[in-house]
Amino acid sequence: MKTIAAFDRIGEENAFAVLARATELSAQGKDIINLGIGQPDFQTPQHIVEAAIKALRDGHHGYTPATGLLQTREAVVRRTLTTTGIEVSPDSVMIMPGGKPTMFAAIMMFGEPGAQILYPDPGFPIYRSMIEFTGATPVPIPVREEKAFAFSADEVLALITPQTRLLILNSPANPTGGVTPRAEIAKLVKGLENHPEVAILSDEIYDVMTYDGEEHTSLLQFPEIRDRLIVLNGWSKTWAMTGWRMGWSIWPETLYPMVRKLAVNCWSCVNAPSQFAGIAAIDGPQDDVEKMMRAFDNRRKIVTEGMNTLPGISCATPKGAFYAFPNISQTGWKAKKLASALLEEAGVALIGGPDFGVLGEGYIRLSYANSEENILRAIERMETFLNETAPA
Repeated sequence: MKTIAAFDRIGEENAFAVLARATELSAQGKDIINLGIGQPDFQTPQHIVEAAIKALRDGHHGYTPATGLLQTREAVVRRTLTTTGIEVSPDSVMIMPGGKPTMFAAIMMFGEPGAQILYPDPGFPIYRSMIEFTGATPVPIPVREEKAFAFSADEVLALITPQTRLLILNSPANPTGGVTPRAEIAKLVKGLENHPEVAILSDEIYDVMTYDGEEHTSLLQFPEIRDRLIVLNGWSKTWAMTGWRMGWSIWPETLYPMVRKLAVNCWSCVNAPSQFAGIAAIDGPQDDVEKMMRAFDNRRKIVTEGMNTLPGISCATPKGAFYAFPNISQTGWKAKKLASALLEEAGVALIGGPDFGVLGEGYIRLSYANSEENILRAIERMETFLNETAPA
């Protein structure tokens, strides 16, 4: 059998490979502390679960519209107004089976041989994977520790060429925990006025997850780019609903019919019970979200303090999401080798920085979506390992 060449270019999200290996080691009886996967360790709030159960009992078992139930899209409209101050039409909202389908759809729309797509590096690995799948040229936007892992408007604008079709942005960011300040985003938007042919995909899945007084700036707040802006968001992180596969995105009028067609051709629709759960998440009490964020904030401080005590490691304080991105360049280890050795020998699952891009060498990603007790145990294991094991 002969498959298309694109499948030779497509990559993966290595966090799932690390999770699989950690699960395998656990099944062998080894005590593994998993700080690798980007998944809240909290249960979905009970009122959300009950809404899905009620939907099933009420007979919501059939197809839903490809764009999502109107009442679910209207809930997203309400939530968007609350968090950004911007009113969008439910006719611009797509309910998606998670966050990745929005990336997939947007990159498929603009990626082809000869096109260039800009993406954050280090950044979520699926951006580059999908760009390469389409045959477009991936152009990394450097995300630097010295800028607190915020992108630079000047650097982004300097990378745009006549071949640039799509610009992907992410703040708060995975894997770095960086939050780009509003002034930098406004500067970028101003510069984009000179490039009206460039579409923008803004990944805002971690929008409520900021700390130390930092505020998330949504690109929806800049009307001058609204006609070429795609905003990605969803339920997975904020309401601990990763397994529900519930995302949403907001599209410009010209692109909305295209993404609807992709939905019809691929996933058809999102199941009804999950959509009713999504409505309950948005409209119901937010106490569990606030409790989770307080826990993440406490863990963030423990991680930063603990990692900065380890030999050869320095850790900038993350301002968003639930990841830290410690610098391990002074340990003498290559990042992926260190991550692998820590899993196999110390029982700590982490992700090597190069899994998030060519500029990720010298870093590891640590998710603090785990208990304080486990984080402290992991740091102790890492300290013992680094003190007793020479770099490979």
